[in-house]
Formats: sequence, structure tokens, C-alpha cells
Amino acid sequence: MKLVILERNSVGTDIDVSCFEQFGEVTYYANTTAEQVADRVQECDIIISNKAPMNEDTLASASNVKLICLLATGYDCVDLSYCKSRNIKVTNVVNYCTAAVAQHTILLALMLSEKITFYDNYVKSGAYSAQDRFSNFDRAFHDLENRAWGIIGMGTIGHKVAQLATAFGCKVFFYSASGKSTCTEYPRVDLDTLLQTCDIVSLHCPLTDKTRNLINKTAFEKMKPTAILINVARGPIVNTQDLYNALITEKIMAAGLDVLEKEPMEPSNPLSQIQDSTKLIITPHMSWASVESRTRLISEIVKNIQAFLDKTDRNIVNP
Repeated sequence: MKLVILERNSVGTDIDVSCFEQFGEVTYYANTTAEQVADRVQECDIIISNKAPMNEDTLASASNVKLICLLATGYDCVDLSYCKSRNIKVTNVVNYCTAAVAQHTILLALMLSEKITFYDNYVKSGAYSAQDRFSNFDRAFHDLENRAWGIIGMGTIGHKVAQLATAFGCKVFFYSASGKSTCTEYPRVDLDTLLQTCDIVSLHCPLTDKTRNLINKTAFEKMKPTAILINVARGPIVNTQDLYNALITEKIMAAGLDVLEKEPMEPSNPLSQIQDSTKLIITPHMSWASVESRTRLISEIVKNIQAFLDKTDRNIVNP
């Protein structure tokens, strides 16, 4: 069998991926652009990829491909209908980075709530050494305890965040973006109620037609001026220009992002103009990428391939 890994570096060069060689001949590419996909998958039986587009344009000449293994949970980069018409199975990996993303969510909330970057810079600038009192709390901050934390998307990661937020004493509410949640542990509210009442709003829902641009000007108008928005889901769920305007006009207090509408971040992105890290923190889509998560990801892909060869469905997203 012939396998191709289109975005080998997307899991980090510190993670061993030689385990795939047990299945056959493997061709490795550090990264692959959309324009390069069709040429690189022509001869393969199994494609292992992350964000590379998988559709008729890229797969039409790949007559041998039988399986696409995504190095991710989300599969919005794949035309599932086309793959199904070709009898190409598509698999993803679930729950491999739950702890890491939930941890990052809490980290962003704490940093923005306590304005940690301001105080770190205050000390390192020499201002603390120059003052005549032992403490400084010029930028007011508040306890997380008794704050209302709203979760949009109560899946596995959302549920883990809810548990951690509860441990800090937050009152957790959630909105089911799909409308299919069966969670009964936390109060379920409509979107307007969540936006209007919550001090922290974190996004953990998949990108769908329903969630694209969900957090826009209208949503920001409903939020508290002291609210913090955290997006560790998908960038297009939040309208970039509307978020910029909301931060500049203080419709909300702060935002923490690990995802953006276009990645990597474009120089023209208006959010790049906001240099105040007490108002905006952006990390480069790395909340999922702990060593443990990336190791688990590769292990799960191996299991997906073995299951396919054993003619057993495992993590198939286009049955």
C-alpha cells in the first residue's frame, strides 16, 4: 500500500510518525498547499492530512485512494458527499486534546481576568522597584468565583471546561449550537440569554453553516461591557472586524483567541493593531498541541487505519 502524509509538520517534528510505515510505503511532506494536493495524492491508497482540502478538485485523479485520515477532529476541509460517492472513507480523531484545549481556555480566562501581562510588564519595566509600597493593583481585577461562565457547544471539550470553571466557583450555563445536546448537568439557555448574562463566554462548537459568523456585531451588542470572549473552536465562528470594533469601542472588555478566520494570521487582520494584551491575547492555534495530545493523535490514526484494513468502522465521519 502507498500512504502519503501531506502535512507531517502539523503534528510537530518532535513526534515520531514512523509507525505508519508498518502499513506500507509512506511519502512524507512537511506541508502541502491546496495547489499541491492533487499531484501528491495521485498514486496513494491512504491520505493522512490535516487542513489540506479534500474534494473533487484535489481527488479526481487519485483513482486508488480508499481512506482519508484527518489529523484533527474537525472535517470542514473535506467534501464528505464527494468522498462518499467515491466510496472513500474519511476518519477523524476525537477526544485526543480535550485536556489541553480546556486547560488553555482556563489559562486565557485567568490571564485576561487578572490582567497578568500588565503586572508582569510592570515588574519587568522597573516600575515596581521604583514604587514605595509593597503591592500594586492599579488595574482592578475580580474573582472568578460566582462569575457566570457561558459555554457555546457542550461537547467533550465544553464539558471539561464546565467542570474546571465550576471548580473555580463559576456558575456555568450553556447554549447548544446544534440543538442536540443531552447535557443535564448545567442549565441550558438560549443564545441571547447567555450573551446578555455571562461574564465569560467560551466557544467550543464546530464550524457549521449555523455557527459561522455566530458571534458578530449583533452578538457583541448584547454582551456585557465587562465580558470576556474566548474562542478555541474555529476562527470563522467570530466575525473578525466586528470583534475588533467591539474591543476598540469597549462593547466587551477582552478576548482570548487561539483561532482566527484565516490562518496563519494575515498582516491585514485588524486585530493585529491591538497590542494591549490585557484587552486581547492571540495564540497561534496551539491550544490542542501538548506533547501528550499530539502523541495520542498519531496513535489514534494508527488505530483508524488498522480498523479500516480489518474492515471495521472506526471514527468514520461519512458512513
